[in-house]
Amino acid sequence: MCHSSHDDLEIKTKIRMSGIKGLQGVVRKTVNDELQANIWDPQHMDKIVPSLLFNLQHVEEAESRSPSPLQAPEKEKESPAELAERCLRELLGRAAFGNIKNAIKPVLIHLDNHSLWEPKVFAIRCFKIIMYSIQPQHSHLVIQQLLGHLDANSRSAATVRAGIVEVLSEAAVIAATGSVGPTVLEMFNTLLRQLRLSIDYALTGSYDGAVSLGTKIIKEHEERMFQEAVIKTVGSFASTLPTYQRSEVILFIMSKVPRPSLHQAVDTGRTGENRNRLTQIMLLKSLLQVSTGFQCNNMMSALPSNFLDRLLSTALMEDAEIRLFVLEILISFIDRHGNRHKFSTISTLSDISVLKLKVDKCSRQDTVFMKKHSQQLYRHIYLSCKEETNVQKHYEALYGLLALISIELANEEVVVDLIRLVLAVQDVAQVNEENLPVYNRCALYALGAAYLNLISQLTTVPAFCQHIHEVIETRKKEAPYMLPEDVFVERPRLSQNLDGVVIELLFRQSKISEVLGGSGYNSDRLCLPYIPQLTDEDRLSKRRSIGETISLQVEVESRNSPEKEERVPAEEITYETLKKAIVDSVAVEEQERERRRQVVEKFQKAPFEEIAAHCGARASLLQSKLNQIFEITIRPPPSPSGTITAAYGQPQNHSIPVYEMKFPDLCVY
Repeated sequence: MCHSSHDDLEIKTKIRMSGIKGLQGVVRKTVNDELQANIWDPQHMDKIVPSLLFNLQHVEEAESRSPSPLQAPEKEKESPAELAERCLRELLGRAAFGNIKNAIKPVLIHLDNHSLWEPKVFAIRCFKIIMYSIQPQHSHLVIQQLLGHLDANSRSAATVRAGIVEVLSEAAVIAATGSVGPTVLEMFNTLLRQLRLSIDYALTGSYDGAVSLGTKIIKEHEERMFQEAVIKTVGSFASTLPTYQRSEVILFIMSKVPRPSLHQAVDTGRTGENRNRLTQIMLLKSLLQVSTGFQCNNMMSALPSNFLDRLLSTALMEDAEIRLFVLEILISFIDRHGNRHKFSTISTLSDISVLKLKVDKCSRQDTVFMKKHSQQLYRHIYLSCKEETNVQKHYEALYGLLALISIELANEEVVVDLIRLVLAVQDVAQVNEENLPVYNRCALYALGAAYLNLISQLTTVPAFCQHIHEVIETRKKEAPYMLPEDVFVERPRLSQNLDGVVIELLFRQSKISEVLGGSGYNSDRLCLPYIPQLTDEDRLSKRRSIGETISLQVEVESRNSPEKEERVPAEEITYETLKKAIVDSVAVEEQERERRRQVVEKFQKAPFEEIAAHCGARASLLQSKLNQIFEITIRPPPSPSGTITAAYGQPQNHSIPVYEMKFPDLCVY
């Protein structure tokens, strides 16, 4: 009766209505009656659910007929589709935990048999009805059913898989408002696995690895659409998760990104694209979707060490697209006040108040994060600036990253280091040891001008602002190709000769150090040129040099020498002492780092004979010290009977065996 196809529309409607009402009565009668047949058995569900879906499916056909005004009151009566929807909601609302699978499986089979995944409108409507009808704690069961169905259709057409993913996206967003349970990582694992399979299909042009002629272009295009649907689903679902689950998802996705290697196996398809590269790009796109809008007050939690290490390791790859994704991901994490879009264009504004920036004081957690990871971030920014394959988008992302660090994570020490970093980037463009193209050199000059213009107005030091303004004005008159307004445009206006740039066109480190030092900034640190840490996250050479190993041995003697263990009176701890220690700590760290660098350089460049002689002298000195320590620790205890006089008239302690010693009576028990 529910499937009636009578020629008369009115009779057909009445028959279908009667059939649906009959099913509704059967459901109400038997759903919870243990003495009746189990309505949830597959043989019953396989008949009831498709009958209801058949009437839901033809709702558009019934509504497409426009009734006359005289028939309008009759049209307002309940239609078969509306009654079928109400009956389906009632059925699902009564489903217990163990019956959800039997109720959902017929839905999936019906959508498969009638090819309803490809338009996906009806499939999305069905699962919205399901998700809003079942009990919230059963939502994850529906998600599991969809994930299993996606795996079962892994060799189906890309349009079918894309439809299932779209339905999964809608269902997951609804489920996240209730209870997703343990299916969070399971869902992302399935989606990422399907993403990798799709990459293989796009490269080979076939689901079984054999290339079939004539279908390559169509399949590749469809697979790209499927990949975008997966990435969109990953982002939409992650946006509904709480912060702690979102952090777990971020770490999970990052663990799936192939590690960069100098010896990656090139496995290519007809398009000549590297499978590892495509996987990295797709997973980084997914990670970017998840990180967009991510709000976490504690940067140590948002960017833990293991995640940051893997992310920054990909920032040094030669692939320009991958580097850009890494920069955008970092920007998404650091931007917590929605300032990102305000730095989408690089410029030298005379008044940054028009940007209406949201600036908060750097928290203690952010300070700890920067103390731990700042040099790592600076190094990767510095090396990213030196890449020859950079385009305008890369420089815009670098500018945004520098600006957001200055706003979100900066204290006085960070500001000083960022200024040193940008001045070092200016030196890269000026010296040009990397043989960069003219555009890249002009872009680095322009990037430095834009950032120093921003940071000078954020620090509000008049003399600093004046120096930056003077250099920018000089460039406008004599060298506009060194400013962002002439470089970062559709048709850059560049100079063919950048050699011999006069000092008036450059931002001078000595001048900046002088003006900021007078305002309380650390002028000693400002005078030091920025040098990236070669041993920190060095992906080009992962093994430690022999110089570093020996330098650790050199420090042992100076720190543990017994001759220096002279007791000194305890120094009184006062507020001034603590303040001095904090202020001097930065300079001490720089001196220590410089000393270590000199030691490493000495052992790397000195002749072998000199190193051997030096190590031999150190070894003999160390052995003599060890002999002194052994002599002190092994020397026997003095005799209770006193001392005896040895040769040359010098007293010598004489040891008596314990069993021959005579103890006072009080010691005997």
